[in-house]
Amino acid sequence: MLLGNLRNASKLRPLASIRQTHVSKTTLAAPREAVDCVVIGAGVVGIAVARELSLRGRQVFVVESGPSFGTGTSSRNSEVIHAGIYYPQDSLKAAFCGRGRDLMYKYCYEHEVPHKQIGKLIVATGSSEIPKLIDIMEQGVCNGVGGLKLVDGSEAMRMEPELECVKAVFSPLTGIVDSHSFMLSLVGEAESQGTTFSYNTAVIGGHIEGNSMLLHTSETQSLESWNRQSPLQPELILVPKFVVNSAGLSSPLLAKRFQGLRTEAIPPAHFARGCYFTLSNTKKPPFAHLIYPIPEPGGIGVHVTLDLNGQVKFGPDVEWIDGVDEISSFLNRHDYSVSASRQERFYTAIRKYYPNLKEGSLEPGYAGIRPKLSGPQEPTVDFMVQGEEIHGVPGLVNLFGIESPGLTSSLAIAEYIATRFLSQ
Repeated sequence: MLLGNLRNASKLRPLASIRQTHVSKTTLAAPREAVDCVVIGAGVVGIAVARELSLRGRQVFVVESGPSFGTGTSSRNSEVIHAGIYYPQDSLKAAFCGRGRDLMYKYCYEHEVPHKQIGKLIVATGSSEIPKLIDIMEQGVCNGVGGLKLVDGSEAMRMEPELECVKAVFSPLTGIVDSHSFMLSLVGEAESQGTTFSYNTAVIGGHIEGNSMLLHTSETQSLESWNRQSPLQPELILVPKFVVNSAGLSSPLLAKRFQGLRTEAIPPAHFARGCYFTLSNTKKPPFAHLIYPIPEPGGIGVHVTLDLNGQVKFGPDVEWIDGVDEISSFLNRHDYSVSASRQERFYTAIRKYYPNLKEGSLEPGYAGIRPKLSGPQEPTVDFMVQGEEIHGVPGLVNLFGIESPGLTSSLAIAEYIATRFLSQ
């Protein structure tokens, strides 16, 4: 089915004779198809990249192991349009978030994607947190975030009567978005430009021939039934001119299965699960803005977010998880359960700024997993975009560690990839 779907989906150029290196005869015997551009992963960033490439006249094929788009991290986050406050100056996160924020607001307005610029308060709940709050404010100013305002606790609590804090930073540029509607719009636009999406299809590795990265693919169903003892063999080899590894959580693990890359340049993969709890037994949301505490190691704290229907949710927390093997990661076989045992920690964290939170008002919501490049007690690592200058493979781009603010940054990342790498 995979081979048939691809043949019916696009106009394919004939394959020339290609030099073969360091690959088993069984792998080399797999059927091949030549394509123009392949994007691995149909999360929000992969979809945005596919759209951008197609708008620039390229034939794009998106390979996604799940049954639809956005089934991983892209659908398991806070759905916040970030202003770009926290990130180090001159970092990719700062640059992509600021540019992506502006592009996202413009896109959502023009394409009628549900969103709302509601603003947020970053709060210090004790005097010891004020220096850190001021540092956050100064970082945001350095990053060019407009409209930031340092306010006293009394002013913040006039804005939000249920809030308790001693000082706050108000960010008017922060907003919320219906992430599914946003992705659906991007998919529709990409498809209208000729992009093909192949769901239930996994990229399981690759190898270099003639300075090009060839991709080993398999139907997800075949990967699920693999006995994990015999060698994993592709059902189809794609021969693209341009490849973007936007596999999210499995991006580094997949890159290590690309034979011929500099393995020492591929960062280690770390995984941090974050749980969300929703507020029940309330007729009216207690807050009109997003409320964020001072960031914690591994995340930006258990904060208050609202969806466009007024539902209040708290999260995410940080729980480091180990032992994620590559095949489970390719198939998105992660534990997304929310344990009720984590509630007590949430009550404690939330009541620092929302003391009137009633016992029994939190219900388990959902969980997501952040694709991180640094582990516990390690400094936060920037987004990583690796092109030909790292691995010496023309037309190969690897995206690593695209966690928050990945949703906000998606259009900017797509713009950057198309502008920087397509012209090479």
